[in-house]
Amino acid sequence: MPILVDHQLQEQIPRDILAFPISFYSDELADLPNRAGPMHWHPYFEIATAQSSVLDCQVGQAHTMLEPGDSIFITPNMLHGIRQVSGVEPDPLPIMIFSGTVIAPENSAIYQKYIQPILALPFVVFRHDSDLWKDVRQQIHAMHCAMREQPDCYELMVQRNICHVLEAIFRNFDALPKTEASRVQLNVQVRLQKMLSYIYEHYAQTVTLADIAGAANISRSEAGRCFQSYLGYSPVEALIQYRLQTAQRLLQQTTLTLQEVSSACGFHSVNYFSRQFRTRYGYSPGKRRELGK
Repeated sequence: MPILVDHQLQEQIPRDILAFPISFYSDELADLPNRAGPMHWHPYFEIATAQSSVLDCQVGQAHTMLEPGDSIFITPNMLHGIRQVSGVEPDPLPIMIFSGTVIAPENSAIYQKYIQPILALPFVVFRHDSDLWKDVRQQIHAMHCAMREQPDCYELMVQRNICHVLEAIFRNFDALPKTEASRVQLNVQVRLQKMLSYIYEHYAQTVTLADIAGAANISRSEAGRCFQSYLGYSPVEALIQYRLQTAQRLLQQTTLTLQEVSSACGFHSVNYFSRQFRTRYGYSPGKRRELGK
């Protein structure tokens, strides 16, 4: 299932997570272009496990390589993405997403004592050869099996195993290698979200670099640094990418002419639109329409 994000890069988690605040995903990399997921965030904890390949997991501005058997624990509201960098077949990449409230309400003493401190960390890596991983690997594997098979009382089984993982992190908190999410880093994340939201809302209009930077009340050079540090490309490239993604959808789902699609996506020249489309996708807009039939 593809990762769906909104204008603020928030992943659209199925609504049933509100009834049972745990979700399980697997085999997503097979459906993602170049086996790379978009940068996104959600208000939940996440545990992702490399199975057979090396994965590049980006959390904020930090890149961490996960070898087969490694897991990463990501705290809520952190921008993150993952990309497979080795292996012939897509890595199964089982992912658990859960709310801390599955353990206790946010205003409870248990939440404040044991879960709140963990929120200070952007992520924790469980290396497959570490003592911490040996302490939690059975629980993580059991959660995957329970969510896949959903036997009787599986919800209680998963809740119990999540408790064990959080307890292991809490007990080893001081000894864990970690990078704290600085205020500066979080500010950059907010700025990036504001600028991307502006791009998604105004892509059909004439948009300049100054317009994008102005959405976050920063300079054009600072806007460039924000995009490069998180996404690896410039604000203008982000604008063009989104316009092309929208054009691809319109070509597939509508009968608009190339001129109409070009104009609807903010391109003022059909020739320029066609060149950019071919450069990104390897075929012409007309060919995209033929493939969609």
